[in-house]
Amino acid sequence: MIKWILILAVVVILLGLFAPQLAKLGLWKLPGDIRFTYKGREYFLPITSTILVSLALTLLLRVFGR
Repeated sequence: MIKWILILAVVVILLGLFAPQLAKLGLWKLPGDIRFTYKGREYFLPITSTILVSLALTLLLRVFGR
């Protein structure tokens, strides 16, 4: 259980560090990613990008897991 929590933490940190580079590639600008401004603050809901990242991680874990 602790192993998975550590892996999840590392993945979140890496996504945070590489977010600007991934945005340049267009990952966080896909159709279905919602960006809106409310009371002067910008909010972002990366629905499609989250699904694609989840799918890629699932495939990687199935191929390179066990």
